[in-house]
Amino acid sequence: MREPLAEAIALVTDLVAGRAESWDRDGVLPRELLRKLGAGGVLCAEVAPGHGGLGVRSQHNGELTAHVGSLCSSVRSVMTSQGMAAWAVHRLGSAEQQTSYLPRLTGGDLAAVAFSEPHAGSDLSAMSTRIRVDGDSVVLDGHKVWVTAAHYADLILVVGRYHDGGAAIVAVPASTPGVRVERIADPLGCRAAGHADVHLDSVRLPADSVLGGAGQSLPLLVTSVLAYGRISVAWGCVGILRGCLTVAAEHARSREQFGQPLVVHQLVSRHLAELFVSEQVATRVCEHASRCWDSRASDLVIATVLAKHVSAGHAARGAASAVQVLASAGARDGHVVARAYRDAKLMEIIEGSTELCQLMVARHVASSS
Repeated sequence: MREPLAEAIALVTDLVAGRAESWDRDGVLPRELLRKLGAGGVLCAEVAPGHGGLGVRSQHNGELTAHVGSLCSSVRSVMTSQGMAAWAVHRLGSAEQQTSYLPRLTGGDLAAVAFSEPHAGSDLSAMSTRIRVDGDSVVLDGHKVWVTAAHYADLILVVGRYHDGGAAIVAVPASTPGVRVERIADPLGCRAAGHADVHLDSVRLPADSVLGGAGQSLPLLVTSVLAYGRISVAWGCVGILRGCLTVAAEHARSREQFGQPLVVHQLVSRHLAELFVSEQVATRVCEHASRCWDSRASDLVIATVLAKHVSAGHAARGAASAVQVLASAGARDGHVVARAYRDAKLMEIIEGSTELCQLMVARHVASSS
């Protein structure tokens, strides 16, 4: 499986390396770039070859995600969104739905997954978006917020309350009448990831737009999709740390103060050591989560929560250390470490805040002790 992975990494390097600074400042990614990455198998590499994907395991997809994250967290965020959408279709879709949607997602079409609402962030039980059955159609009404990649999406998977009291996920073409995508201006981090609010006003679609699993409880329906998102974010944080470590080490070697390279000064060296430790810790916890994912281990969910929590925290602290090492050289909008500083902070919020992750870990400990 190394050959398709190597080809995907080479494609990302060719299309992304050296360009993230201008994308971050402009707050937008070229759609053609995203379509090329999608058609090249990068955005949802775990999809089976039969549906146009690379069919890689979580470990290899993680290394690909980390590479993307080291170059541009906005592109990585779109990759996470696309992967979550593909996983939801694979996990919940019928054979017909998989055949219909997955080749689109590996062929250049772009997707987003809409969970959060104005009053339902970490507490998804407060979700109020409604999906009601009307003959051979379903009708959606609701308001989703902070939907990553929605600005670019051709297809939005909307999670909502189903007519029977359970929950459902509906595949909604973004061009459907009643769908309005309102881009979020100037987000703190991942500025070019296409974050947007999605308004749904009597959106009518065929009943077969509802993925399988409809009517299940909300936690059962979304747990697996969120787990995919968390492990993807975690690997992206590994990429943030690797990017920071590379730039900080190079600066410390080449920059002189008081007649010596910065790296000779012990307090600067401490920052480099801590960055390396952070990258290694984040990598190992992600590798464990990927092994759990590939083996469908019983502790899969908590392993992904742990990976996301540990990696995001280390990325936020590591990015701050990298800014400290570069000082004014890195205090420029769009610079690698300036972007990392903002992007990593956002990683402590999305796909389950630091506080929510801590509560989930604590509950796991209490229930297993």
